[in-house]
Amino acid sequence: MFGIFNRGHKIKGTVVLMSKNVLDYNEIASTTRGGLMGVAGGVFGLATDIAGGIVDASTAIFSRNISLQLISATKADELGNGKLGKQTFLEKHLPTLPTLGDRQDAFNIYFEWDESFGIPGAFYIKNFTQSEFFLVSVKLEDIPNHGTIDFVCNSWIYNAKKCYKSDRIFFANKTYLPDETPAPLVKYRNEELGNLRGDGKGKRKEYDRIYDYEVYNDLGNPDENGDLVRPILGGSSEHPYPRRVRTGRKATTKDPNSEKPSSKTYYIPRDENFGHLKSSDFLTYGIKAITQNVLPRFQSAFGSNAEFESFEDVRGLYEGGLCLPTDIISNISSIPAVKEIFRTDGEQFLKFPPPQVIRVSKSAWMTDEEFGREMLAGVNPGMIQCLQEFPPKSKLDATQFGDQTSTITKEQLEINLGGLTVEQALNDKRLFILDHHDAFMLYMRQINGLPTAKSYATRTILFLKDDGTLKPLTIELSLPHPRGNEFGALSRVVLPANEGAESTIWLLAKAYVVVNDSGYHQLISHWLNTHATIEPFVIATNRNLSVLHPIYKLLLPHYRDTMNINALARQKLINAGGTIEQSFLPGKFSMEMSSAVYKSWVFTDQALPADLIKRGMAVVDPSSPNGLRLVIEDYPYAVDGLEIWSAIKTWVQDYVSVYYVTDDAVKKDSELQAWWKEAVEKGHGDLKDKPWWPKLQTLQELIHTCSIIIWIASALHAAVNFGQYPYGGYILNRPTLTRRLLPEVGSEEYEECGKHPQKAYLRTITAKYQALVDLSVIEILSRHASDEVYLGQRDNNWTSDPRAIEAFKKFGKVLKEIEAKISERNKNPRLRNRNGPVQMPYTLLHPTSKEGLTCSGIPNSISI
Repeated sequence: MFGIFNRGHKIKGTVVLMSKNVLDYNEIASTTRGGLMGVAGGVFGLATDIAGGIVDASTAIFSRNISLQLISATKADELGNGKLGKQTFLEKHLPTLPTLGDRQDAFNIYFEWDESFGIPGAFYIKNFTQSEFFLVSVKLEDIPNHGTIDFVCNSWIYNAKKCYKSDRIFFANKTYLPDETPAPLVKYRNEELGNLRGDGKGKRKEYDRIYDYEVYNDLGNPDENGDLVRPILGGSSEHPYPRRVRTGRKATTKDPNSEKPSSKTYYIPRDENFGHLKSSDFLTYGIKAITQNVLPRFQSAFGSNAEFESFEDVRGLYEGGLCLPTDIISNISSIPAVKEIFRTDGEQFLKFPPPQVIRVSKSAWMTDEEFGREMLAGVNPGMIQCLQEFPPKSKLDATQFGDQTSTITKEQLEINLGGLTVEQALNDKRLFILDHHDAFMLYMRQINGLPTAKSYATRTILFLKDDGTLKPLTIELSLPHPRGNEFGALSRVVLPANEGAESTIWLLAKAYVVVNDSGYHQLISHWLNTHATIEPFVIATNRNLSVLHPIYKLLLPHYRDTMNINALARQKLINAGGTIEQSFLPGKFSMEMSSAVYKSWVFTDQALPADLIKRGMAVVDPSSPNGLRLVIEDYPYAVDGLEIWSAIKTWVQDYVSVYYVTDDAVKKDSELQAWWKEAVEKGHGDLKDKPWWPKLQTLQELIHTCSIIIWIASALHAAVNFGQYPYGGYILNRPTLTRRLLPEVGSEEYEECGKHPQKAYLRTITAKYQALVDLSVIEILSRHASDEVYLGQRDNNWTSDPRAIEAFKKFGKVLKEIEAKISERNKNPRLRNRNGPVQMPYTLLHPTSKEGLTCSGIPNSISI
């Protein structure tokens, strides 16, 4: 096999890699002081001092224990497969190259070559050391009649004998549709996809790179405690759900259909596991440290029902810090994994950064205008709807839930309609509704049976004023009928008030609305609609689209770190007893509630234009730049979002058109068709029979499908994630729990509303411990990593196709223009919803950002 070579010419190569301890955050955390500078201050890591401080002796032996074997793309052996070159080992270590990043090591390698071998198109690599390393790239130079070939690798390589059944292969940075693949590479392309699919058996090992599907059967922990039993989500019509990646862990003893939770990191395919030195490693470490070691000590210090005494007491979290007893501080400081997180200079040890919502005004959050504005420009701006009929009706099954029609009357609305009738306001599209009735009524009886929760299903009707702002008119608070669900709801309607006890009652009514909105946002708008629904596409893409496929190259940056953060969420955030259940209203019913909403999830409705039309917030208008006319002109999320959506779709169209000219080319692409079939039938298998799935038979369907995936993973996630702490970090503005029902007139609690309104509010909303749980986590989740990659940005050498590169440059230029437009709109005083009473500009869809807690920036992917 190797006789084809002579020593007349050698191809020079440069191999770039990173050793394990540079990338392992657990090792870094244990050897580096100052890596985590505070939870609320924040736990976002300083990786910058690490790069030069770790000396990795393993680089000295890499040159003798790593081999590469070239594979020809143009010359075949007797079986028709690309010829294999001679196994060749790394040579001289190059300690310094100006183009290398932190702690990247480069090595020379020289391959024997002659014309009978042709042009290399791939290579095998073998690691004969006992430690894994991260292969960054390989560059081949001086190839006769060809020049240079780049291989972009970005993959972990483990010991060849112990860890791999098949040799690790990497392909040159070329792009081929399946039927255009050079014949000598076809076998290797197909074999690599087979390796990534695996056989669906066994427990996954750390070094595995296998993508497969599983239901959410690992959220509960029945073996530990009966209170930690949770239903399996996915695989049934009762509890449908998107699929997660299969791990193959052992079943629990008490439920053979559930997987045993792990105290260690959950398996994800190795290359999905933060393969780069980034602050997200520290974010992950910080979340684990908080949930495992810190929050239990908060609870021991405060208990579950400790109260804030005043609004000033709440503001003290940002202005003076939180004091804990010395013994609690001592206990926390004694834990090696956590001692760097907290300050211990006396009693003041924890201080949260001031949320943007109170940086200018400490009380503007209480206004009705800000309450309405945050439905258009807050952290959950995709829920508000234009009211289509009056009174609002329910979609719940009347045979099970009785009559759930709203009890709000026209007279209650017309008090504040400025002389308009309800019919006139409806016809003029000036009435809007934030409807959290049906989703919560399904579980309200169970939720109110929890020890930490007492609340209502809510409907809020608002009026569009002449100045473009929204004025809340009524809030309806509904409970299940005490005689049974089939008897419908018991409802109470609250109207705005500015004085006395009734003004506190109105503030409390708004709190019930916001608590519902906070829970719905976290579980559905954020977790379900972005994190959970994207993971099946990540799995299907890796199982069916070769790294050589153009659509793989298009979608890859939008999957970065998503499976990793989702695995962490299943382990620490959305699991039974996790932080979401502790601090949000639905409690132990949280994930089950998101499953109920998933029943009505529609993939094509995730496109922003379709979503706006469905909610009645826009109408088709061919004369408008985006083909839509917004019903509320000053709707910041929609205005900025439509520009981002249009830019994404234009970029996708430009890119896809490079590789597909006709609809027939889409139909005949075997990998593409297998990808989409599996994404629908397995990844979202519980909804596979829905008629709204694109058939992926045309060029336009492909463009639209890819645009939706990119939109969800980038802009939609940014819009609902990075405002969590800026808006919700002030627990008074976005409480996550209500713990008692609205006081009745004449009661002692009602009298408290008039005499001590702050205490009445604080006794109702999130208590101190649950507030600290919420703030500690969302402060981390709202931060950008130091090496975040934003929309319109990609690693160099992501493709060798100049047409694709040119299209991407155009995309980046458009995004910069959108940034400038957003900045100009935020300066326009006529657009009152852009800043609002709190004077907080809407920047969540500003494409780029600095590192940290900025309330702006659209990362390419769901990376936190």
